Amino acid sequence: MFKWLRGNQTGLEKIFADFGQMLEDGRHVFDAAANAIVGGTNPDTVKDDLYATDRRINRVEQEIRRAIVVHLTVADRADVPVCLALMSLVKDAERIGDYAKNMLEVAFYRPDFNHDGAVQHLVELKDRASRALAKMRNLVESQDETQARAFIADVDAMLSDCDDHVDRLLSSPDQGTHAVAEALTYRYIKRVLAHALNIVSAIVMPLDKLDYFDERPEDRE
Repeated sequence: MFKWLRGNQTGLEKIFADFGQMLEDGRHVFDAAANAIVGGTNPDTVKDDLYATDRRINRVEQEIRRAIVVHLTVADRADVPVCLALMSLVKDAERIGDYAKNMLEVAFYRPDFNHDGAVQHLVELKDRASRALAKMRNLVESQDETQARAFIADVDAMLSDCDDHVDRLLSSPDQGTHAVAEALTYRYIKRVLAHALNIVSAIVMPLDKLDYFDERPEDRE
């Protein structure tokens, strides 16, 4: 889908460029928030930039939606499926910014994850997630279906890992109040990854299958 869109000369190429900016901004705010939770960054130092970037993400989403509506008033009918897909995908991109804000809110509580290797695992996870967001952006450009399927499998494994850790924390109430912040961190990282997965799934999946990769495998048919 993206390959066709990028070569389109009827106005959609500007929408594609704006969508790419949303993806870049999404990774930026994720990195800032994740580093504030588990990387030692003072959340006060990233708050203003994170919220300003999120506002830009929201503004660009609105601009894309308006542009799509205008485009559909004059477009060939063949453009309709792409426009419908973009309406869904820009929402995924926008939600990455929302979950980054949620993560920053957790960071302000200064949670203590210094137990049982929790910090090390979360640092590794946030680094893998950041790399996935960068790869998502590259895949939107390259349209490499083989790499997209590998991305989907890798991110799906990270989603399962997040679920396993949340289940462990919920079933171990003796871990204390910081377990709440730890569970929320895993949950928010999972949601960021799920939205990234939805975006990449557009490379290999038809329109009606978008938004279902973060469900259980048996529910995706």
